Amino acid sequence: EVQLQASGGGLVQTGGSLRLSCVASGFNFDDYAIGWFRQAPGKEREAVACLSTNNDIYYYPDSMKGRFTITRGATKNTVDLQMDNPTPDDTAVYYCTADLGQSSSYALCHSRPPIWGQGTQVTVSS
Repeated sequence: EVQLQASGGGLVQTGGSLRLSCVASGFNFDDYAIGWFRQAPGKEREAVACLSTNNDIYYYPDSMKGRFTITRGATKNTVDLQMDNPTPDDTAVYYCTADLGQSSSYALCHSRPPIWGQGTQVTVSS
């Protein structure tokens, strides 16, 4: 069974930092793209960062550049999202996503991924 388990959310102050982690299981981790999306209250889901795990090429939408960093995690089959200097506008539920028919980080971030984890809440206080 394909599963994505996100963790690390919580309350962070403006200007602080937070690291989210996604553990993937049930598929060959090194063959596909893994991404982080988010959804704020009353807003559409949007891409934050995506990583091609077969060649470690990452992609960030322009609006996310400079504040988020996506990397492989320290443990096997994990992808982390580092959030630096967040603002209250970054408050959202953050989801780990994947597409087993896609290995391009750019393509994943410009799609509606078919596989979603359960989400982790991030709240940024001012």
